[in-house]
Amino acid sequence: MPSQSPADTDLSNTKPSLVPIGVTYGLAAFAVVLALAGYGFRLALGETFDALWRPMLLTLLEFCVLLPAGFMVGAWVMNRISGRAPIQMRNAATLGLLFSCVAMLWLMSVYS
Repeated sequence: MPSQSPADTDLSNTKPSLVPIGVTYGLAAFAVVLALAGYGFRLALGETFDALWRPMLLTLLEFCVLLPAGFMVGAWVMNRISGRAPIQMRNAATLGLLFSCVAMLWLMSVYS
């Protein structure tokens, strides 16, 4: 009879490791602030809100909603395909928010 390694034992007894909810909320708030920061400067320099609301909404949608949702969909697919311990959705959302914050900071550094 083959011996079981620790990786082969039943994973249902293990408690999931979650990112603290404060980190997730903080990254979400930081992503919104970063997404709106450039538009605040453009409004202060005299551009009208009518000219800015569409790109502002698109930036918020892409970086604050679609990117974290993409990470969550990827985690859901990986949970369906792999037989390992499941990836928690909050961890995937936090990783997506972190990635979007880093991407926005990178874009700001390139275009400044």
